[in-house]
Amino acid sequence: MQDITHQNFEAELVNASVAQPVLLDMWAPWCGPCKALGPLLEKLEVQYAGRFKLVKLNTDEEPEIAAQLSQMFGVRSIPFCVLFKGGQPVDGFVGALPEAEVKKFLDKHVPSAEEQAAADDMQEAEELLAEGDSETAIDKLQAAVATNPANDAARYDYLRALLTAGRVADARKAFEPVAGNVVHDARLAAAGHWLAAMEAAPQARSREALQAAIAADKRNFDARFELAQTHFARSEFSAAMDELLEIIMRDKAWKDGLARKTYVAILEVMSKATTAAAKADAAAPKKGTLEVAGRLAAAPSDPVIDAYRRKLSMALF
Repeated sequence: MQDITHQNFEAELVNASVAQPVLLDMWAPWCGPCKALGPLLEKLEVQYAGRFKLVKLNTDEEPEIAAQLSQMFGVRSIPFCVLFKGGQPVDGFVGALPEAEVKKFLDKHVPSAEEQAAADDMQEAEELLAEGDSETAIDKLQAAVATNPANDAARYDYLRALLTAGRVADARKAFEPVAGNVVHDARLAAAGHWLAAMEAAPQARSREALQAAIAADKRNFDARFELAQTHFARSEFSAAMDELLEIIMRDKAWKDGLARKTYVAILEVMSKATTAAAKADAAAPKKGTLEVAGRLAAAPSDPVIDAYRRKLSMALF
C-alpha cells in the first residue's frame, strides 16, 4: 500500500496503472466509513495477490487531486475509490461497500488469477525472446495458451515465436483452433498469412526463376506473389511488400485482394507491441502539471511501417 502525494501521483498511480490496475482509496482521518473500508481494501489487495495495486490519498493533505477526481466523477463524499488502468481513471465507487460488492467491482476490471498467470508468462516470454532464448519463451507462451485457449493475444505471440523459430508444423497445429477467428482479429489473420508463406516457401521456385518470369511479363502476378511469399517466409518484409505493391497498383482485386491482405498482414507482423515503458511515457502528464484524464496511450511510430502504410494508401486511393 502506497500513500499518494502530488509528487508521486504520476509514478505511483498514473504510470503504475499501465502495468497493472491501481485502486485509489480517497479518505480522511475524520471519516468513520473510511476507517471501515481501508482495512478491507488492504485485505483484498493481499487476497488478489498482485492482480491490482492499492494506493491511498488523504484528501485533507492533497485537496487538489481530490478535487479533480471528485469533479470528474461528480462525487463529493468519501470514502471514494477510483480504479486506474492504462494511465487513466476508468471506474469508481462511493462509500464503505460490503466485501462482496467491492469484489464485484474489482472483478469487472482486474484480471482473474488464470489471466494474470498468462499475462506474467507473456511478459516473461517477451523478455526471453529479447535475450535470444526462444525455446524457453515458446514454452511460456504455450503454457499461457493452454491456461486460456481463448486468449488470442497469447496465441498470436505464441504463433509469432514459433514462426520466427521456423517451427512451421507446430505453428500450424497452434493456428488451426483459431483459423475461423481471423475475420475478427487482425493479428491472427496476419499469423495465418505468415504461416501460409512459410508453408509455401519450400515448394517455391528459385528467386532467379521468379525474377526472370516477372521480367518477361510485368503482370505475371502469380510469380510476383510467389516471390513475395518467399521474402515473407525469410522475414524480408520490405522486399515482400515491394512485390505485393506492384500487384496492388496494377490489379487491386487480384485473387479477391490477396496481395493487399498479405501486405497488411506483413505490416501487422512488423508492428512491435508497445512496451509498458513506452505506454507509461505516452500516458504520463507533462512535468509540473497534474492531469488525471483525457490521455490515451499511443504506440511509438516506426518510420518504415509508416512509409509502407502511405505507399499502400496511395496505391489504393
